[in-house]
Amino acid sequence: MSSVTFETQRAALADVVAIPVTPFAADGSVDTATHRALLRRLLDGGIRTLTPNGNTGEFYALTPEERRLVTESTVEEAGDRAAVLVGVGHDLPTAVASARHARELGVRMVMVHQPVHPYVSAAGWVDYHRAIAESVPELGVVPYIRDAQLPGTRLAELADHCPNVIGVKYAVPDAARFAAFARDAGLDRFVWVAGLAEPYAPSYFSAGATGFTSGLVNVAPAVSLNMIEALRSGDYPAAMKVWEQIRRFEELRAAHGSANNVTVVKEALATLGLCRRDVRPPSRPLPEDERAEVAAIVAGWSI
Repeated sequence: MSSVTFETQRAALADVVAIPVTPFAADGSVDTATHRALLRRLLDGGIRTLTPNGNTGEFYALTPEERRLVTESTVEEAGDRAAVLVGVGHDLPTAVASARHARELGVRMVMVHQPVHPYVSAAGWVDYHRAIAESVPELGVVPYIRDAQLPGTRLAELADHCPNVIGVKYAVPDAARFAAFARDAGLDRFVWVAGLAEPYAPSYFSAGATGFTSGLVNVAPAVSLNMIEALRSGDYPAAMKVWEQIRRFEELRAAHGSANNVTVVKEALATLGLCRRDVRPPSRPLPEDERAEVAAIVAGWSI
């Protein structure tokens, strides 16, 4: 294990970590051709890290077969142009099988979704991630943390057992908590990815993040790249100009407990003629008035 340094994987996390949508055909199946076209658009737009089976990809609404299909399509389209970070989760055997499937395809990193089990203990969180990380010791492992109760010391404990835990997608909407968590876990030990995308990226970068996830990137890769360039150079006024540009779009995504998080992104893509607006339950298409607002916002971006 000591011979594996994970440097390329670490570098890929310190970037715009795109969470591609999973487009659906008229019959409700995964539209593979459109999915590949959207991935190529991201790659051509300069995106270098892709996360198939993330939340913006409707991970929890996909069947196991569909999740494998999405992973395989992403790996084939990415080739040597981008790093792939495959989302895995659900029960432990399923998560392990998904991680091993990714490894068979040549993927070098997996992201472990926050367990949705209603009863999650901090020690059990460590056990869950440890079992997955130990099943694929040659892969970089990135926990996706949405639990405000989890202390940073538990992440440090996990990494003591599993040196392949190299980064964290931190998605608790509290910049002060993030700053404390990162320092309790070991600021320099992990790559910190702001897991709540562009709205939180400036505040989380100020506290130690070096990458951020993005669903908006599906629509306007250049906008996300503009923000990370500003943040990398420490130009917070420039980053906040981008923030102001995308603020309303992201507010629509975050409304009603993020009910329309994916819906707004797919609506924007539909406005551009790039995919159908369909989402699967428990998500739902936007009402007519909000569709018009999304179209107006997107019309104002340089895409």
